[in-house]
Amino acid sequence: MKQLVLFFAFTLLINFQSEAQLYFPPTFGNWDTLQPSTLGWCPDKIENLYDFLEQTNSKAFILLKDGKIVLEKYFGTFTADSIHEWNSAGKTLVGFTVGVAQENGLFSINDTTSNYLGTGWTSLTPSQEEKITIKHQLSMTTGMDDMSNSDCTDPGCLTYVADAGTRWSYHNAPYTLLSSVIEQASGQTMNAYVNANVAAPIGMAGLFINAGYNKVYVSKPRSMARFGLLLLANGDWNGTSILGDQTYLNEMRTSSQTINLSYGYLTWLNGQSSFMVPQTQFVFNGSAVPSAPADMYAALGKNSQIINVVPSQNLVFIRMGDGDGVSLVSNQYNDSIWVRLNDLSCTNSISDHAKIDVSVIPNPSKGSFQLTGDIDYSTLRIVSIIGDSVPFSRNGKQIEIASKGIYFVQFEKDNERKSIKVIIE
Repeated sequence: MKQLVLFFAFTLLINFQSEAQLYFPPTFGNWDTLQPSTLGWCPDKIENLYDFLEQTNSKAFILLKDGKIVLEKYFGTFTADSIHEWNSAGKTLVGFTVGVAQENGLFSINDTTSNYLGTGWTSLTPSQEEKITIKHQLSMTTGMDDMSNSDCTDPGCLTYVADAGTRWSYHNAPYTLLSSVIEQASGQTMNAYVNANVAAPIGMAGLFINAGYNKVYVSKPRSMARFGLLLLANGDWNGTSILGDQTYLNEMRTSSQTINLSYGYLTWLNGQSSFMVPQTQFVFNGSAVPSAPADMYAALGKNSQIINVVPSQNLVFIRMGDGDGVSLVSNQYNDSIWVRLNDLSCTNSISDHAKIDVSVIPNPSKGSFQLTGDIDYSTLRIVSIIGDSVPFSRNGKQIEIASKGIYFVQFEKDNERKSIKVIIE
């Protein structure tokens, strides 16, 4: 309830419900700005946000309101002209491009993938393989094994677990092969097709590079922000339609299946009743990013590459940087940013949730790690990825867990809970 009140207070205070016309930056030249003071944001709280971002290995942070830059900060030696990888945040760009290709008549997302990759692109039986469509690749429901080698696109790596459409799993390989589908259907390279149909018309400069089996998009921070603004503008760039198929866009930004409600077409959704994360079949109750607005949707990549889009607030923010090297989806970190965004107003006091200032060092660890920060040990609890309590030993701030795995260290304060993901190798 408290988060709901904060959300509405935040929304009303800075007038994010306004129907102001979106601003679109020119391809060359200055990008218009909006002073934070016009939104009632306090300079010291902005600095607190920047401190947090810097302490958590951020390289770039840009926040847009109505398309104009409100906050823009670079850290260390990283600059506005530096290049950084999007990692899996590039999945949403591919999902958008699939919609463009369908609108251009290259295929239907209901087509079987074998029509474009040929039979035998997997190790499945012909009848099992025939059931896989482009839509299953978009929704992460191909039914193939994602645990042994999620990146490998060789047929020998693509093995059967369940019929297409019956199992959700965050599987990189079928996603990566969407580029091959587009290339076969268009007769162009993926970079050429994306640049001609999406990037160049909006002034975005970037490209996909090969990283092992993966194709990773790289760009400057403002190019990433341009793509977020294109999403906010429903596929229209200052009167030029980049993707006019609103049915596809709506499907992209709503639950694509009933297994993981928080996943659309290669896009993460907030405000759903449950969510799943990579590398597990466990379904977590509640919203994935509880401190963020319910209508937010996001492109998320390893090491917390983030594009957040909030239609109700005409807001976009992007974050580039380093992370823990493990997390494929940055829900907890994303939530930590939103806690601080919700506190930017000069009249707001930060939520109790943000008062739980705790970190885990090192993470991942070999079984022993240290807690730092404001800790009430009487509320300390460690649970497994399926929610079971896990035994642990404690010596001061030092914690030891006997078995390898993924765990969540939980604390409570003032009826609020914070949960930190811990990897034991």
